[in-house]
Amino acid sequence: MSHGTSPKVQAFNPSAPPGGLLAKLDRALALLNHGLQLPSMLALLAAAGILTYSVVVRYVFKVPTDWQDEAAVFLLVGATFLTGAHVQQVRGHIGIEAIGEILPPSVNRIRYLFVDLATALFCLFFAWKSWTLCHEAWVDKQTTTSSWGPPLWIPYATMAAGMTLVGLQALLQSAIRVTTWGRKP
Repeated sequence: MSHGTSPKVQAFNPSAPPGGLLAKLDRALALLNHGLQLPSMLALLAAAGILTYSVVVRYVFKVPTDWQDEAAVFLLVGATFLTGAHVQQVRGHIGIEAIGEILPPSVNRIRYLFVDLATALFCLFFAWKSWTLCHEAWVDKQTTTSSWGPPLWIPYATMAAGMTLVGLQALLQSAIRVTTWGRKP
């Protein structure tokens, strides 16, 4: 789990004991997170291209547009949510380390566990609500109100999948922390 994390964060981000179930789950989730990076990068590039096209067509050629903003938002939502688990995995989120610098290592381990569990609970609740919205949008054939009218299940599905992955990643990190509790940071 040393992908781009600081040594201070690595010290409080233990690895799963090799060969066990947690190590296999950790590796599988890491591979999935890694696999989602390229499509998400392409989605960001596509969104940038679509928005640039929209600006040029609208302001230079005076041609009205209506699908570009929604397409870009759908791509951005997907890229953002589907890479959230990777950010959690490498602890790439913005954190306030001033507290971690003054706390003793034993208290800091508890702080990380508490934050991971709180993150997991929030994200899994958010995922559940997003899956509910996705199901409703699918069953009711809901679309956006624009003239293009793409189906709403698409952004709801990416939100739900992304938050499910973040919740699972945080739960996995919590489980690894608990099983490696006796190790020195």
